[in-house]
Amino acid sequence: MSSDLPVPETRVLAIASHVVYGYVGNTMAAFVMQVLGCEVAALNTVQFSNHTGYKQFKGTRASADEIRDIYEGLKQSNLTDFDVMLSGYAPSAEAVEAIGSIARDLRFMSSMKPGSFFWAVLDPVMGDQGKLYVNENVVPVYKKLLWEADLILPNQFEAEVLSEVKITSLSTLKEAITKLHQQHRVPHIIVTSVSFDESQELCVVGSTRRADGTPRFFCINVPRIDCFFSGTGDMFAALTVVRLREAVSSTRISDTEELSSVSSWISPDDVDALDLPLAKAAEKVLASMHTILEKTKKAGDEALANLASGLPGIEGSSEKLMYLRQTKAAEVRLVRNLDDLRHPAVKYKAEAV
Repeated sequence: MSSDLPVPETRVLAIASHVVYGYVGNTMAAFVMQVLGCEVAALNTVQFSNHTGYKQFKGTRASADEIRDIYEGLKQSNLTDFDVMLSGYAPSAEAVEAIGSIARDLRFMSSMKPGSFFWAVLDPVMGDQGKLYVNENVVPVYKKLLWEADLILPNQFEAEVLSEVKITSLSTLKEAITKLHQQHRVPHIIVTSVSFDESQELCVVGSTRRADGTPRFFCINVPRIDCFFSGTGDMFAALTVVRLREAVSSTRISDTEELSSVSSWISPDDVDALDLPLAKAAEKVLASMHTILEKTKKAGDEALANLASGLPGIEGSSEKLMYLRQTKAAEVRLVRNLDDLRHPAVKYKAEAV
């Protein structure tokens, strides 16, 4: 492994959306993982001009058959030697089922070598702020897939939908995570964008289950940034792939066994929550993200302040023009901040809860 790269050679199949302009879905995730040393095969579930936060876009959605067909094309040429699979937005319940079948096939092919394939991220892109933005028939399909994923990254609302626990406090959030561990046997969980009041902080709450299904909770608090960004869930997922792989690859559970050779990369029961590879990974993930989003906010504010003329080619009211300007200004600045991806300065540490 190069001293500049945090992970051993890692091949990732990333199944998510794609946009021509900006950074969301695979446009975000593939770039982040490649910068950090992963070989990424991007299977795109949609092809849009820009992300839907602009409230106007052009493009197409892939059908379940098209997703399966692309995977079969990889398989027929023996191009499916993936170590990790990341899955994000799927445009339909049938597409979610197709993604699940791909994960099952990859796991079957690696079944003789525990730990060699990790469905690193099932990012159940279903909704936020108390609202679904997918069809309701997608929810039960995601619930069925929970049994097969190694790590899920729901936001607070998605965790509530998947667990069927109303989350109104830290105690109810812990109840939801415990239910996902025990009833659905999910090995690793991080719930993102957690907030219970109007405080100036957001937190992520995570856990890796023990053999009996009991949780090992940790929480990381970060200052809230007063801006709405798109693609941050995809950024979190991609960084988690890299940083968890990094933490697991450097962890031995005995003189003769590495954690990376254990199914689902589950640490022994005696490992404390704060020493979990998942907790260590999340610290680095949030360090990179918070710094880059702060810089994005600053650059966006400066761009809006310097903008004196209208956007060419855009018809509509002044309110619409301002909204488009603000949305563009909030596009995450990745290319200019690569050092923050590669060398995060950890300021926000995991705490036991």
